[in-house]
Amino acid sequence: MFRVTADTLQAYLDFDPARKRDLTELHKLVVSAAPALKRYFHRGTPAGEAGMRMKLIGYGKFRYAVKSGKSTEWPVIGVALQKNYISVYVAVTRQGAPVVSRYAGKLGELRMCGNNFSFERFDDLKHEAVSTLFAEVAGIFSADPENPVRYMQGS
Repeated sequence: MFRVTADTLQAYLDFDPARKRDLTELHKLVVSAAPALKRYFHRGTPAGEAGMRMKLIGYGKFRYAVKSGKSTEWPVIGVALQKNYISVYVAVTRQGAPVVSRYAGKLGELRMCGNNFSFERFDDLKHEAVSTLFAEVAGIFSADPENPVRYMQGS
């Protein structure tokens, strides 16, 4: 399993120098399309705690409860370095369906699954479509802050 051993946002950005530009350019696109979703470093949750362990760059935050009754924080949009690509995770739905799936084949993505997509290089993406997706995500979250809670809780 590919693990990013960073403890800060800057360390995350510097972790893979070959892809730092991709993360930086994607950040500019998120900020332009969804300025209300503030960037932060998501440390992952410690073993034994609720939530996912992966470290990533988050945009916007919400809390949701897991089956154990504990709650955890998760980003509205998450960006994660993977071994061979960068993945973008989205935690909102539109009319009960993953919003990302509505953009299948339109983002310049390498692959898509549920409410996430992956790419190798920022230049491979169709920037206008990705920007539209991020703006839609921010709009849905702003209008209904409980939308990602329902999605993450499977309801």
